[in-house]
Amino acid sequence: MAITEAVENYLETILILSHKQPDVHAIDICSYLGYSRPTVSIILKKMKDEGLVTVDDDNHIRLTDMGRDVAERIYDRHTVLTDFFIYLGVNRDVASEDACMVEHDISDETFERLKAHYKKLAEGK
Repeated sequence: MAITEAVENYLETILILSHKQPDVHAIDICSYLGYSRPTVSIILKKMKDEGLVTVDDDNHIRLTDMGRDVAERIYDRHTVLTDFFIYLGVNRDVASEDACMVEHDISDETFERLKAHYKKLAEGK
């Protein structure tokens, strides 16, 4: 399975939820993303088969090292892009929504340059 935008969103969601609560379950992902249980279950099975997540006997979902790497990369992009858009004067909600769209398509090179530039701007405040 290729790591699609949808898979990236699931991995990022699991990462975010794992920072907020000790255990992540499929129902938590359903609530966070607004998806049905069958939809989440299908994607979780595929992600488990691809080695991106593990699910223990108590149905606790955890990121593997590979899944965590992807989730942290996407989450970093999301937070940096959101902050940058807010810095430009974009409303927080709009900035977050736009960051969610851009985070999946921006090249590594462009993102790293934007991130470095934003850090310089933020330090100069």
